Amino acid sequence: MEQKKEKKRIWQAMERFDQLGITIVLAALVIMASFTNPTFYSAGNIINVLRSASFVFIIGIAITFVLITGGLDLSVGRVMAMAGILSAMAAKSGVPVAVSILTGLVFGLAAGLINGLLVVKLHIPALIVTLGMMYICDGLILIVTMGSPVYPLPDSFKKLGQGTVFGIPNIIMISLALALIGAFVLKNTKYGRQVYAIGGNRETARLAGIPVDATQVSVYVLSAASAALAGILMAGRLNSAQPGAGNGYEMTVVAAVIIGGTSMFGGAGSILGTLLGSLLMTVIENVLLLMKISAYWQSLVIGIIIIFAVGLDQYRRTKYGLG
Repeated sequence: MEQKKEKKRIWQAMERFDQLGITIVLAALVIMASFTNPTFYSAGNIINVLRSASFVFIIGIAITFVLITGGLDLSVGRVMAMAGILSAMAAKSGVPVAVSILTGLVFGLAAGLINGLLVVKLHIPALIVTLGMMYICDGLILIVTMGSPVYPLPDSFKKLGQGTVFGIPNIIMISLALALIGAFVLKNTKYGRQVYAIGGNRETARLAGIPVDATQVSVYVLSAASAALAGILMAGRLNSAQPGAGNGYEMTVVAAVIIGGTSMFGGAGSILGTLLGSLLMTVIENVLLLMKISAYWQSLVIGIIIIFAVGLDQYRRTKYGLG
């Protein structure tokens, strides 16, 4: 009898785990990969999966902050491309790499600041503001590049995206460092508590003395800056800044964050969940590729798996009143 009670307690604890649904799906995909194609476990493929997931994860960390406050940012994909292009053009023209990188980051900061101010000061819905910024950046990209990629890039710039530390790609190391910082800020700082409070109840947070407007603007700045960083790293990785870089990233990142357990209505979310969500999105594509499933079917399969993962988590949250 005691053993049954212990098993029940363990199972209930597992059900209360915030990322239970996504963890089950991710584990199932990894196991499936072992039967369909052993290549999945090769060092080269694992590094490739982690590298691809890192681009999504870097932006996802900041989007987690945005969604927790109850916001939304659909401009990250195009900001990512534009920042990479600006940095690449500067580097190609002989500007020092550090200054070139700063150029792209400043653009990201400016785009995020504009997004945040329009949402907070003019009370324009975040969906409209960031969608507008997406199209603005898309137009700027075409005007600046005329649709042509920017290449070749200096070796010192390429090292940023192609270099390694103890055999681990820079992009993975950077994403892990940002993850640790993001998780610490969310869970252990006043700013993190303010982010959660605003998402939980904006008016209550305001009455409690929390600088709601400034905090909301800041998360949009973080979001665009992280997209800019990802764009710069991708340009270095590819040895070129592509006008089409980041296409579709806005939905990929938002999906990764949401299936990782961050609420679309604000007030709940974690960096761990976003990490698992980023891995899931990348592993799905990788497994389907190794299984040689037609690209025409991949979107369908990805959609079904996402709905299943989110549905399982929603059921658990409703059952246990986890919000």
